[in-house]
Amino acid sequence: MSRVQLAIDVDDIDDAVAFYARLFDAQPAKRRPGYANFALDEPPLKLVLIENPGRGGGLNHLGVEVGSTAEVAAATERFGAAGLETLVEDATTCCYAVQDKVWVTGPGGERWEVYTVLADAGAELEGRTRADLAGAASPAGASSAAPCCGN
Repeated sequence: MSRVQLAIDVDDIDDAVAFYARLFDAQPAKRRPGYANFALDEPPLKLVLIENPGRGGGLNHLGVEVGSTAEVAAATERFGAAGLETLVEDATTCCYAVQDKVWVTGPGGERWEVYTVLADAGAELEGRTRADLAGAASPAGASSAAPCCGN
């Protein structure tokens, strides 16, 4: 299943979770310090809330969650063929999950990712790749310094 992701900055994560829980009549699928996401079936949406005081209401990034690494690879190939500059991150830890993803930037500077979640990850792993954890060099094309949730 694919679904659009909307990641927004919020001033107060508790207030935002309470609002969106009422708006969508749903509870967060994941809740961590300064972070929450709602994985909604109706409408099909991954709503990501990132606490960023003073920047509440702003767009953090957009995305498309897909079901497999093969779909991320296909998007990467399609973007390259279309002449879009890409940033590939394999097995990177972002938004408290290990993910394979590709980033592109729209004409207005808006960041888009196409990604798949490989596994859940705890806060202590945020921003690290499997290679970092193994003490090895990052795989070709991976970047642990690339943007993750705008933080």
